[in-house]
Amino acid sequence: MYKYLLTCFLALAATCAHAGVGLTQVTPAKGDGPVTVFYPSSAADQPIQRGPFSLNLAFNGAPQRGNGRLVVLSHGSGGNPWVHSNLARTLVEAGFVVAMPQHQGDNAQDHSKPGPESWKLRPGEVSRAVDAVAQDARFAPLLSLDKVGMYGMSAGGHTALSLAGGRWSDAQFTRHCEANIAEDFPSCVGLMTSLRGNFLDGLKKMVAVGAIRTRFTDEAWHVHNDPRIRAVVAGVPYAADFDAGSLAAPAVPLGLVTARLDKWLTPRFHSDRILAACKTCELVADLPTGGHGALLSPLPPMDRLGEIGADLMGDPPGFDRAVLPAVDAKITVFFQKHLLP
Repeated sequence: MYKYLLTCFLALAATCAHAGVGLTQVTPAKGDGPVTVFYPSSAADQPIQRGPFSLNLAFNGAPQRGNGRLVVLSHGSGGNPWVHSNLARTLVEAGFVVAMPQHQGDNAQDHSKPGPESWKLRPGEVSRAVDAVAQDARFAPLLSLDKVGMYGMSAGGHTALSLAGGRWSDAQFTRHCEANIAEDFPSCVGLMTSLRGNFLDGLKKMVAVGAIRTRFTDEAWHVHNDPRIRAVVAGVPYAADFDAGSLAAPAVPLGLVTARLDKWLTPRFHSDRILAACKTCELVADLPTGGHGALLSPLPPMDRLGEIGADLMGDPPGFDRAVLPAVDAKITVFFQKHLLP
């Protein structure tokens, strides 16, 4: 079946041939951060530098009609568009326009609101990113926005599950951390500290649970509905705070990408929990030797992430990044299957 789908993907990509992958930004009306847009362009790619990333893109190149569909990508905590640029390229080469909102308080420039504070804002930022593209004179004539795809990784995967119809709560987050602080410590505290197997671990767990109990007590369910979102893929998502039953039969096709050696979001508490509950979900790809950062492509320099970040995001020994183009192709095929005629 996969060989058949890949053949279809290559055939459709051939029909969407264009000179380069365009890169530009649009700004939502509400005052959110910029939305980075990748798109089929008649201009040729040129070398450009974005932070530590050397990319080949047609900066502000003239847009060209592709397949008429938009996919929104939601970055992970502290993320940026560039670590998803290889997936964006694969999608654009198949004809999609790709929009990446910068999530407030949880991006590479601003780390002030990670975790549940950001998770409450992100779905609305995705919807406003769709609005911003729809209102841009360069893209509005090229797109039909009745069927929009959405992909998110890590915290962006949490956003993806929300847009697939899932509901989550602050209190559910707290209950998970109270019950599983030792086994899922990084998912509860992020990059602030880590367990070292020494006498301080007990104190770290006690302080972490105490702080979480104080801050996250609201029992209200958080939901977000955007009828334009018609297909969703969640990559290594944060999912322990979701009511798994709300995703037993998602309102839209939902796919997941998992990494078995994920040290940040232990799969059995997160992605596997959703897969076990969801009757219609598709396992788009599984990376048996992949870590949490496996889906970042290109991978950011580890020396910029600090010791804890490098440990949680770095590739485990034996992981081969040569598998990632095939993963990107499978994600693209999922969106072709559910968004195109």
